[in-house]
Amino acid sequence: MAVWGIGVSVYFVAVIFRTSLGVAGLDAADRFQVNASALSTFSILQLLVYAGMQIPVGLLVDRLGTKRVLTIGTVLFTAGQLGFAFSPSYGMALASRALLGCGDAMTFISVLRLGTRWFPARRGPLVAQFAGLAGMAGNLVSTLLLARLLHGIGWTAAFAGSAVAGVVVLVLLVLFLKDHPEGHEPEPFPHHGAAYVRRQIAASWREPGTRLGLWVHFTTQFPAMVFLLLWGLPFLVQAQGLSRATAGELLTLVVLSNMAVGLVYGQIVARHHGARLPLALGTVGATALVWAVTLGYPAEHAPTWLLVVLCTVLGACGPASMLGFDFARPANPPERQGTASGITNMGGFTASMTTLFAVGVLLDATGDDYTIAFSSVFVLQAVGVSQILRLRKRAARRERERLVASRVETVHVPAQGVG
Repeated sequence: MAVWGIGVSVYFVAVIFRTSLGVAGLDAADRFQVNASALSTFSILQLLVYAGMQIPVGLLVDRLGTKRVLTIGTVLFTAGQLGFAFSPSYGMALASRALLGCGDAMTFISVLRLGTRWFPARRGPLVAQFAGLAGMAGNLVSTLLLARLLHGIGWTAAFAGSAVAGVVVLVLLVLFLKDHPEGHEPEPFPHHGAAYVRRQIAASWREPGTRLGLWVHFTTQFPAMVFLLLWGLPFLVQAQGLSRATAGELLTLVVLSNMAVGLVYGQIVARHHGARLPLALGTVGATALVWAVTLGYPAEHAPTWLLVVLCTVLGACGPASMLGFDFARPANPPERQGTASGITNMGGFTASMTTLFAVGVLLDATGDDYTIAFSSVFVLQAVGVSQILRLRKRAARRERERLVASRVETVHVPAQGVG
């Protein structure tokens, strides 16, 4: 448990760094003198690197192990955060966020793999939700602490000071992290260069459960990610007329809701495996409904109670996205878990990247009309739901076949010491 806790602490710090721009968006626009499209490029580039790294990282985790990949990732995201603190220009700031995204990309899949090594398979859904919970705790720190530091001690001191946390977790993981418990070394699997890579990716992709996991992650994660990562604060301040303090409190509510719902979803899925898809689709439906009511409210500003409901419902998006891994995990053997997780994790970040770009472009094109800009959320939700519905029966059938096969193998294991 302590070893897994070190891995989770690395992910916790990575999320603080990832979401730090969410509370500094307006400050970044002033510091670098950029418009909405250019501002969104910070997060788009970061997520582009993150999403593009998912399959390579999954392959690296399967081949090199958790400790090595986490060490590389921590060095990169700490350097990126430090570079962002001292960037004198927009171009250098972009490069720093790209470096941060590269390191961040190496954390979550590594933590999921660490969980499969240190906990029994039946606890997988709960372990994944706890990892997500740690990430949201990092988001909470970013929302509450970093925002205050930013306006108290300034840009450079706040970002450079936060980079110290990266150094601390780097020391902990180098000294104490282990890939697996003593005596539980995984069987070695042969690696044959490009041919091995192609086989891993192709075998994972052929599984309907992997593809379903990707589309569940795609459809559920991005509304909250876009809101927390960049556009939530400008929407609440500029479109809804709230103060920065009140907007910060609502962003905090998204994080707190995420943490509470994550615990509930983890317990439900651990006990009732069939609840995965209803929970995912229910979250998508609730998110679409509340966004539609908020954007279509017949007044200049939505009432506070409605914004509270919106932020509470958005909090369910993160836990729902974790369900994607619960489709991919049973569809793949241990030697492909990292690769399958990488494919799944690409979903939500690809959707987030697309929406971040769409919102920025639409804001510039419409003169900051947030109603039109945020309507892009519904387009991606419709695409994702159509794919989920297309794959759900095929994935369920394949999962049942695997379960029956594993039971047959267990029954026919030769008895030892008999006769």
